[in-house]
Amino acid sequence: MAEPTAHEKYEFKKTLEVLRDKKGRGTELVSLYIPADKQIFDVVANLRDEHGQVANIKSKSTKVNVQNAIESLMARLKYLDKVPENGIVYFTGTVDVGANKTSLENYIINPPEPIITYRYHCDSSFYLEPLEEMLKEKGTIGLLVMDRREATIGLLNGKKTTVHRRLTSSVPGKQRKGGQSAQRFQSLRLIAIHDFYKRIGDAASEVFMTVEPEDLTGILIGGPSPTKEEFFDGEFLHYELRDKILGLFDVAYTDESGFSELLNEAADKLADLEITAQKNVMKKFFEELVSDSGKAAYGERSVRANLEINAVDTLILSEDLRLERLTAECQSCGHTSNKTRMWKPGEKIPTDATCSECGASLDEIEVQDVVDELSTMADNSAANVEFVSTDFEEGGQLMTAFGGIAAVLRYNTGM
Repeated sequence: MAEPTAHEKYEFKKTLEVLRDKKGRGTELVSLYIPADKQIFDVVANLRDEHGQVANIKSKSTKVNVQNAIESLMARLKYLDKVPENGIVYFTGTVDVGANKTSLENYIINPPEPIITYRYHCDSSFYLEPLEEMLKEKGTIGLLVMDRREATIGLLNGKKTTVHRRLTSSVPGKQRKGGQSAQRFQSLRLIAIHDFYKRIGDAASEVFMTVEPEDLTGILIGGPSPTKEEFFDGEFLHYELRDKILGLFDVAYTDESGFSELLNEAADKLADLEITAQKNVMKKFFEELVSDSGKAAYGERSVRANLEINAVDTLILSEDLRLERLTAECQSCGHTSNKTRMWKPGEKIPTDATCSECGASLDEIEVQDVVDELSTMADNSAANVEFVSTDFEEGGQLMTAFGGIAAVLRYNTGM
């Protein structure tokens, strides 16, 4: 099965947010995970058994609601000829919708990765852990920046860097104190440097070996010359980790800020990693923004206007963007109104909206996800669509400073 697109990942993540928000009044929300190798008649047989056991539930309302959920599942399985390649997941149950009301709701998810084991789960919330796990970035990079004074050790998971260890040394400076011969001073200094490298190697090995070997995709080492070369040649890292080293890179900083510099220097080595691609997208946007080209746009209104005239080359959207656009045409005067608001799971369409022109009630209000709408507009104009995480600095700026929506234009539109 093909790798899901960035937009499909966005939709999957948003669906999980909706499901996470659903709650039952009792243990009456049913989650059903069916792997590809599971026979449908076996699933139906299992559901019949569960339906019979539900009779032992003391609460009458919970018993009825669980039975209704199971019956709904069995009815849906009648229309499933074959379990899809990655399996399939059903979520069914009576959800508390507020105002002392409930609603029997059904959701079907085709997961982006294979379902491993069959599972029937009944609780007051839907069981989402296996799907949440699929959202986690796969692959980890070990990061080490160092010189003879200090070292910082961390991990890059997906697009997020975390610091795990900081070390400082007691290596003396190059100027010797009085009373010591130059030869003795140099000997003591080399011993101190060797001891510090060994401390770094032990600490880095300890951090990097907490990662499963198959998940550790590489190690980057940064620092000034000849420090990093001395460390590498001295084989201070655990022997099982040496083959994971992707390269040595010149960086000026050896604290946490050195990680960003290290990742930039290692961009060629990390070309296949999503973070590098996303950094390059943001780099291009910022270059156009600070230049006089006029080929950068940001904010929903400006980007939408440029999409409407097919002027967008690359549409850039934050993975954390959650907006919906409400559109209504007044039946009395014909005026069309638009409003964009933050999307929240389960939020209702306003029922008391009125026309800003004539004051008449707006009966029919269309709601559309802004990401879906802008992505469709981009697809229709052959523009590229890029989703950017907030887990790195430039991606965070996209969300906080530019509203999560930006674009690189094909030409200066003057907007």
